[in-house]
Amino acid sequence: MRRLILLRHAKTERDAPSGKDRDRRLDERGHDDGAEIGRWLAAENYRPDLALVSTATRAQETWELVRAAMPTVSARHLPELYSADPSELLRAVHSTAKADPKCLMIIAHNPGLHELALALIAGGDAAGRRALDANLPTSGVVVIDFKIDDWDDIGFRGGQLERFASPKLLREASGGA
Repeated sequence: MRRLILLRHAKTERDAPSGKDRDRRLDERGHDDGAEIGRWLAAENYRPDLALVSTATRAQETWELVRAAMPTVSARHLPELYSADPSELLRAVHSTAKADPKCLMIIAHNPGLHELALALIAGGDAAGRRALDANLPTSGVVVIDFKIDDWDDIGFRGGQLERFASPKLLREASGGA
């Protein structure tokens, strides 16, 4: 079995001082949500062996918050994840076959990440699938399991949704606002 964790970067400022989208930083809520989702991932034992992280500032900052909760996870920082579509993201997954992590995380961006999640899932948590259909929000996490032994074998409609979560959904589940 292989597990893929897709994490959309945390909430960002509207515009970067440089004027470049790639340079947008996390806002205050983004810092809080990113740290919360990192702690949640660690507490739920959704600990990747390897993380592939977009080199955009907001993805790098999100990674640092997640890494604080899981300091032993190694990462590859890939500029091609910035504007990747589902096929490009799938190629990044396939590129990890030699390293063969049992659990892989990708920290990247919509719309590609959301589209990839929808394309990979063939079944699993029905309520999570309905919630994910609507949106993959900032700091949203999609955990997908595959009954395979090699990352090269992952393809569209091959996974089962194990869990979909976001800071908002976690607060609602715990009775918070």
